[in-house]
Amino acid sequence: MYGRAALITGVSRRAGIGYAIARRLAALGASLFLHHYTPHDRDQPRGADPGGIGAVIDGIASALVGGSARVHDAELDLAEPGASERLINAAAGTSGHVDILICNHARSGGDGPLGTLTAAMLDAHWAVNTRSSILLAQAFAAQHDGRPGGRIVFMTSGQDLGPMPGEVAYAATKGALASVTRTLADQLAGQAITLNTVNPGPVDTGGYPPDVLRALRSRFPQGRWGTPDDPARLVAWLATDEAAWITGQVINTEGGFRRFG
Repeated sequence: MYGRAALITGVSRRAGIGYAIARRLAALGASLFLHHYTPHDRDQPRGADPGGIGAVIDGIASALVGGSARVHDAELDLAEPGASERLINAAAGTSGHVDILICNHARSGGDGPLGTLTAAMLDAHWAVNTRSSILLAQAFAAQHDGRPGGRIVFMTSGQDLGPMPGEVAYAATKGALASVTRTLADQLAGQAITLNTVNPGPVDTGGYPPDVLRALRSRFPQGRWGTPDDPARLVAWLATDEAAWITGQVINTEGGFRRFG
């Protein structure tokens, strides 16, 4: 990936999937533009990274290879109108072009089951999880000049494989990304851009209570939860030339997770 530039959203915690993806792309030679929005992390049970965003950036920069690769970053609320376009423009401004877009960001929390939902709850999840990702893909395609290596990866959450109790808004908006994958991939194919969606499965990013970790561990054939680097390996591979013939796919990487039984 020497000479290529990647924009990765939702990179704000060293325990997160975005951080693992960024380090893998850095180790492959790419320059990186990292998006983060730490106010969302502070509102979550897991909290923000204890070392701050500086520690996150430094950890990724330490994985860079090649003399020309660089790391840039920006704090931005992707729920804001126009935020997706501004982020793509900012990333392209540092490298002249964005070759790879990884939409790793997500809004979680503030959700609920039927009977508790409001229009505001549904709209807030839609704005971040679905609307911003589609608009990021649109802005990415607008600046892409057809050179080889155009890649987009969305992230979904396995909502099509089993229920997500208490997370109607989240499941609906992540499900929309899975459903639109083939439509967007078809349109982008003529620009030499592939678009695929990855379901990382249950991954321990520091946000689950100990009793949940213990209860679900036995549902994994290997006896462990997924780690951030498990889906990161797949996402990084999809960004390489080796995956040039794969597009329009929703790919699950769950380690054989058994939802029932």
